[in-house]
Amino acid sequence: MLIARVVGSVVSTQKNGKLEGAKLLLAQPLDLDGQDRGPAVMAIDAVDAGVGDRVLLVLDGKAAMMALDRGLAGVDAAIVGIVDSVEIAG
Repeated sequence: MLIARVVGSVVSTQKNGKLEGAKLLLAQPLDLDGQDRGPAVMAIDAVDAGVGDRVLLVLDGKAAMMALDRGLAGVDAAIVGIVDSVEIAG
């Protein structure tokens, strides 16, 4: 699981039937300092996140699929939480 920032949305007029009605977002993974870490990824939103939100991003296909509760849909990434704050001890 990673912390990411939602940087955009994706519109798809045709998609797998198990993903009908799902919102697709572009999420930019972040490092502990809040800086971009690697390329942005497309993820299915399970928590009604929006552009600019810091979110919890799951990049494991099975975990993402289970979080969405859409059966055996082909999913690689999902947004499963909205981050309110981050505190790093020490």
